[in-house]
Amino acid sequence: MSEQAAAPISQDALEGIAFVGETLGPFFLQDPVKGDAGPAFAALAALDAAQAAVEWPFVVEDEARADLELMTSGLAKGVEDDDLVWEYRRLFIGPAPKPAPPWGSVYTDRECVVFGATTLELRRWMREHGIARQTDDKTPEDHMGLMLVLMAWIARNQPEDLAEFLRLHLLTWSTHFLDQLAEAARQPFYEGLARLTKASLEGIEAELGLEVVHPRFYR
Repeated sequence: MSEQAAAPISQDALEGIAFVGETLGPFFLQDPVKGDAGPAFAALAALDAAQAAVEWPFVVEDEARADLELMTSGLAKGVEDDDLVWEYRRLFIGPAPKPAPPWGSVYTDRECVVFGATTLELRRWMREHGIARQTDDKTPEDHMGLMLVLMAWIARNQPEDLAEFLRLHLLTWSTHFLDQLAEAARQPFYEGLARLTKASLEGIEAELGLEVVHPRFYR
């Protein structure tokens, strides 16, 4: 393990990282009406964006407020609003081709496939570090939602492995994907989600002083 990965991370930073992953991860994984994230959507809909932005970790207040306001405005008609529900399905489910697929290997694998080389590398890394999947045993491990949930779990349970996970597996492709997702989104909740997730991860990268080598992107 590199010297960088072995550097200690403060408890405050670990708590903030866990909060980001636990808060944002489910929105990438769960249908607003069919999944288990209904309470999370409802809580966000009732959020005071300006107040929450003050305490949002790793992101400057003005940017966090703008992103959170996008998200809350996208929930103004309720969690069961057709525009919200169908936008989730258009972006993350299909059956039409997804404008911004949420799997890392789609961008980093020469063949632009799901279950590509980077998926297998992450799976091997998890096995070597004794880390089990935290949710969903069917979706490829390099799904953005799964990786955010995993980031939170590692921060709480195996913090010594967190920097390596971020540097080698998540931050390598997250900004590239999240830029595409923000551009593709037609509903403000998901545009805000993409922008806030990107800002949070880039803030974490800066906070931990990580040096990330970005691969060639094929999409």
